[in-house]
Amino acid sequence: MGMEQKRFNILIVDDERINLDMLGHILQAEYRVTFAKSGAAAVERATRDKPDLILLDIVMPGMSGFDVLSVLKESEITRSIPVICITGLNSVSDEEKGFRMGAVDYITKPFHQSIVKARIETHLNIVEQIRMIEQLCLFDSLTKAPNRRSFDDHMAIEWGRSMREQTYLSILMIDLDHFKKLNDTFGHQHGDTVLKEVANLIKSTIKRSADFFARWGGEEFTVLLPSTMLNGALALAEAIRAKIEAESSVTVSIGVASMTPSPESSITDFITQADKALYDAKRDGRNRIVFYEHNS
Repeated sequence: MGMEQKRFNILIVDDERINLDMLGHILQAEYRVTFAKSGAAAVERATRDKPDLILLDIVMPGMSGFDVLSVLKESEITRSIPVICITGLNSVSDEEKGFRMGAVDYITKPFHQSIVKARIETHLNIVEQIRMIEQLCLFDSLTKAPNRRSFDDHMAIEWGRSMREQTYLSILMIDLDHFKKLNDTFGHQHGDTVLKEVANLIKSTIKRSADFFARWGGEEFTVLLPSTMLNGALALAEAIRAKIEAESSVTVSIGVASMTPSPESSITDFITQADKALYDAKRDGRNRIVFYEHNS
């Protein structure tokens, strides 16, 4: 494969030369690969080069992989770069912590070539989809979030993936409380400022690059969460609700739905479930989260 066909840059971060050599050997034929042997070097290189994907060893002396992940997710420059954690075979707690901090996946040592390649390919496909969306200008002009058409396209892709792989898919429907009253009192210009503010707060709360945030329309936003069970979706919903209450002049109500898609289920029903939960959150007093319990 010629150099011009290597569309993606991967940064591999590991303090052990043998792991760098092994991963480099597996990936260099298809991707442009760079290396960092310490956490500090990884942060510097990621900020400078903005790779498409980072493979990050969790156990490193000095600055651990978790420390690196934390710094990457706090920076506007590197926040959206997907990170796959490298863990030992029995490091379930490391994997859970990595996911909570925003890692998109993990691979275990010793490395199996086919698994490493498959997992990397999955996340680079997502990177490519996001680039295509950007090229097609599927963004809301006010908040700079992907728009409804963009969401519909992305939902179709993730729904199909979840059905094939039999993984959970979750969705948040987020609606500003008393927005009409705010517009009527302070004017539409102030309303637009608040919408932008809320959109930025939601964006800054989302840690995983695979999670998809869009403006649904009006004062409503949505977040699609692949490979996420109800508990994970509720935790993110609460983080968003609390952040908006603490850092803006408004509050939001959030409806949550979670399911594993099947041939008998439909995207329309899934969104209706989240909408019903959102309606209940409004009815029950606003500034709260309600979830739809799917009984499979």
